[in-house]
Amino acid sequence: MLNEEREMVEFAVESLETPALTKAQLADLLFDQIGLNKRESKDMIDAFFDLISQSLVEGKDVKLSGFGNFQIRTKAPRPGRNPRTGEAIPIEARRVVTFHASSKLKEQIQGEPKA
Repeated sequence: MLNEEREMVEFAVESLETPALTKAQLADLLFDQIGLNKRESKDMIDAFFDLISQSLVEGKDVKLSGFGNFQIRTKAPRPGRNPRTGEAIPIEARRVVTFHASSKLKEQIQGEPKA
């Protein structure tokens, strides 16, 4: 992506009304800035997130270069406590998704000069 295009995308994202970027807003950005029609934009965003979700469900890590890594981690069972009553309750083993930002993304967030 050219720097000029990147600045245009960053400007569009910064001008969004809500503090969170939604799938619908991503589809609108594809429509506005790349020229896909609205249906294609929505389908592309849905397909992208479906692929990521399916990979994670299958236990595969997802690595997005320059953005970060999504990983499945299995947490062991452990004792817990009901915060309202103080009663001890067991917490079952479960799988969770973790995200680790890439160093490039961390630098952008901190506002450090881009290499």
